[in-house]
Amino acid sequence: MTASDPSGIRLQNVGLTLGAQQFRFDCELPAGAITAITGPSGSGKSTLLNLIAGFEMPESGRVMIGKRNVAALHPSERPVSLVFQDNNLFAHLDLFTNIGLGIHPALKLSADDRKRISQALTRVGLGGYEKRTPGTLSGGERQRAAFARALVRQRPVLLLDEPFAALDPGLRQTMAALLLDLHRETGNTIAIVTHDAGEVRQLADHALFIDHGEVTLQAEIEVFLMRRDVPGLTEFLDL
Repeated sequence: MTASDPSGIRLQNVGLTLGAQQFRFDCELPAGAITAITGPSGSGKSTLLNLIAGFEMPESGRVMIGKRNVAALHPSERPVSLVFQDNNLFAHLDLFTNIGLGIHPALKLSADDRKRISQALTRVGLGGYEKRTPGTLSGGERQRAAFARALVRQRPVLLLDEPFAALDPGLRQTMAALLLDLHRETGNTIAIVTHDAGEVRQLADHALFIDHGEVTLQAEIEVFLMRRDVPGLTEFLDL
């Protein structure tokens, strides 16, 4: 599967207990859409993302990506790429190597792979930065490098966990615009965890609201933004 062959995501009666917190997810993230995942702190947003990525394993239910139940698969076997708030770059490695690891963990790269790395850096505005290390970059540049790594992986699903939270407002807008541009090019299925109502309005085609470990609303964005009957959602949207 490639980013041009997007896969929808469906969590079917997924159950998980972490400490004293119980999670019960039944929801769908449409193929080829950007789905915003939001809700109060501690409600289960990152847990939902981790279940899709494979960092948490459900005790019951199915995690479907496309037509395949991936609930028992290791994260490396799932057709997903991830971008985290801290961008997860190796500080002692240059950008070329950091991004190359997204293609092959042993850096067994073909000539086409090497070309693809440079093209991805250029696409995110970091052309010529191959030999730069993360410590020499700004926060926005490091996040752009993380996007480049996701691009070269060419997976149909992209998961983002508050990727812009540490950036100033101007950079947040720039990175959100870049994400929209990349999505138009790849057509992949994107899930983004965010606490920012403005990002939901700017980015999302579809949205989930999570509270107390359950999805209390899932809807296309136009419907989601109009709802005022879901506890906690009105406060979030009016921030």
